[in-house]
Amino acid sequence: MEGETARIAVEMRNIVKRFPGVLANDHVNFSAYEGEIHALLGENGAGKTTLMNILSGLYRPDEGEIYLYGRRVVFNSPRDAIAHGVGMVHQHFKLVETHTVAENIILGLDKPRFFLNLAEAEQEIRRLEEQYGLKVDPQAYIWQLSLGEQQRVEILKALYRGARILIMDEPTAVLTPQEVEELFVTLRRMAREGHTIIFISHKLDEVLAIADRITILRKGRVVGTVEAQMATKEELARMMVGREVLFHIEKEPVEPGAPVLEVQGLRALSDRGVPALKGVTFHVREREILGVAGVSGNGQSELAEVITGLRESTGGRVRVNGQDLTNAGARAFIDAGVSHIPEDRVHVGIVPSLHLTGNLFLKAYRRLPGFFLNWKQMREKAKELLRHFDVMAPNPDVEARTLSGGNIQKLILAREFSSRPAVVIAVHPTQGLDVGATEAVRQRLLEQRSQGAAILLISEDLEEVRALSDRIIVMYEGEIMGEVPPDAPVEEIGLLMAGTRLEGRGA
Repeated sequence: MEGETARIAVEMRNIVKRFPGVLANDHVNFSAYEGEIHALLGENGAGKTTLMNILSGLYRPDEGEIYLYGRRVVFNSPRDAIAHGVGMVHQHFKLVETHTVAENIILGLDKPRFFLNLAEAEQEIRRLEEQYGLKVDPQAYIWQLSLGEQQRVEILKALYRGARILIMDEPTAVLTPQEVEELFVTLRRMAREGHTIIFISHKLDEVLAIADRITILRKGRVVGTVEAQMATKEELARMMVGREVLFHIEKEPVEPGAPVLEVQGLRALSDRGVPALKGVTFHVREREILGVAGVSGNGQSELAEVITGLRESTGGRVRVNGQDLTNAGARAFIDAGVSHIPEDRVHVGIVPSLHLTGNLFLKAYRRLPGFFLNWKQMREKAKELLRHFDVMAPNPDVEARTLSGGNIQKLILAREFSSRPAVVIAVHPTQGLDVGATEAVRQRLLEQRSQGAAILLISEDLEEVRALSDRIIVMYEGEIMGEVPPDAPVEEIGLLMAGTRLEGRGA
């Protein structure tokens, strides 16, 4: 892609979008060339998703204009955007598991209207597969496919509908390292074929590896657009958050103590009633972070729920400081000193309609002295915690749902860490957070490690797992494939994530 000679595929001029009390996009100007991979960066709430929702027809701008290949367009729905060649691959795939690949790809199309010619559709799908290197069986059912293959189906669905401009929303969040590289090969091939790729991501290394140009948003405005070849992680982070960000985590060496959390032969069922944990065994010691790597959906969520008392096990044991807590319930785990940073911070981690003081004392109120709650003292303690954990809120009386994602996560850390826990179960603690909030959360986890906590870190961010962990175990289909040190090659960890067991390496 040569910026000087290439045609502008997308031009968004002075886009303004307001929501009640929020100016999400403030006169944003954005353009992307034909044959370009253009990354869009910004903190949580910076306005990048709103901007792409406008381009994909989900929202209409309050002000501003959109031009595609020099012609002004107006979108009233995603169908309008698709008709003009704009497709979006969402982070959470929108596929029907019980249908085949071909059926999912043609689902919702106006043609054929009366007679379904699957053979003809499959032939066109195979042509697109060959052209772009998107290998997937058109006759396979979605439930039979890996997450990487399902993502290929979403891309094929957009291409089948004639998309020339493709928006990718956090496209690597559910992929193994090998699948990420395969995706990048596909995106580069599409760009060479003349497609325009808009790549939304929080992972700066990946953005620098794949993008031609990068546009950074902050507080609804464009801070700047830079050539990826000329940019650095430090520069991009500074533009995103307006200050220096530390990328190298100083993890001081500490000597682990005795095992605090012990899991032996643990088994459990998923919400669908099928085995999710198949004899999982490991331990976590004092002053240690044990990382759990793996692609989403391989039993990590069920593991976290069983060892925090939120899901019953069907076999095996869970012990904390020698105390058997198997199926004892959430209150028993809390009383034993187990803190939980849940995967769903909004629906599980907080009570959105409750004020911040109430959220901070959700687990501690039973241990407070006296028959009645002293709200004045609790409010003063809440103000202290909010200040110490850098939670950006006007006061402790506002409802938790008014906070940004990063501040909600810091609110949860304030509650969970203020009790000096023996065990911390941290599930995707920085998922969806910008670089500034991510830095703060990771530092807090290391502080807990230094103070003696045993930490189980469950994350799909392999860079995070390697940076924070003292040991790493890898899960695949409810089993542990092996244990590796944090400096193990990414390729080796990727093989474990894909189901290749390392013999003789258990947890």
